[in-house]
Amino acid sequence: MGNLQHHSQTTLRVNGKPHTLTVDHRRVLLDLLREDLDLTGAKKGCDHGQCGACTVLVDGRRVNSCLLFAVALDGCEVTTVEGLSGDGGGEEPHPLQRAFLERDAFQCGYCTPGQLCSAAGVLAEAAAGHPSHVTDPAAPSGEPVPLDREEIRERLSGNLCRCGAYPRIAEAVEDVIP
Repeated sequence: MGNLQHHSQTTLRVNGKPHTLTVDHRRVLLDLLREDLDLTGAKKGCDHGQCGACTVLVDGRRVNSCLLFAVALDGCEVTTVEGLSGDGGGEEPHPLQRAFLERDAFQCGYCTPGQLCSAAGVLAEAAAGHPSHVTDPAAPSGEPVPLDREEIRERLSGNLCRCGAYPRIAEAVEDVIP
């Protein structure tokens, strides 16, 4: 069983369901999701937080799950691509998932789960008034930020696609802007 001094009981609410596990302090969220909870949507790309393939939402904010220790997230709400639709069963796809399909916004599909979670985070961040590097400094603080192509590209720049599907990804996000 190992030395329990290096383990802690951790409870995460993942895609709406609580999970309490005894977790090694060194275990990152990505490995817990993939190996312990069998949620394999988030991918291990670079394992250094540089590619975005592991992007999930924690308490509604997008994060690189390969960089976060699971024990530090005790009590947090985690949403993976499997839970993006919010219906638990995944029968009705999220509007972003439909738009990605309609726009053919993927090729090999490896980065797609991270792109989808990141795009969902982008929509929420812009609606909440969080500026990006390209947001007009004269824009009113705290007001929703309009998402044009430049904003979308800037905000998704942390998610890499080796196949180069970026134009279709940006179009898919544009399709679901409220």
